[in-house]
Amino acid sequence: MANIKQQKKRNRRSLKQRDTNIRYRSTVRSGMKRLSAAVDAGEAITPEQAAEMAKTIDRAAANGALHKNTASRRKARVARLVAQSAA
Repeated sequence: MANIKQQKKRNRRSLKQRDTNIRYRSTVRSGMKRLSAAVDAGEAITPEQAAEMAKTIDRAAANGALHKNTASRRKARVARLVAQSAA
């Protein structure tokens, strides 16, 4: 356990940050699973759904929960799912 005041504060901040990061990553993961399940079921993904997912991914990357390249890769996967559902 930390004895120094600044380290105690840093520990508190890192725990809050960790919770936020987990929340963002979990939201992105569930959204991706939801979209891929819809494609597997034969449902069409609307451009609005894809845009909403891209927005969520961008927000996670902007807050540092995802690396920018990871965010880009996930957005590309969303685009691929949209193309699959249209075909």
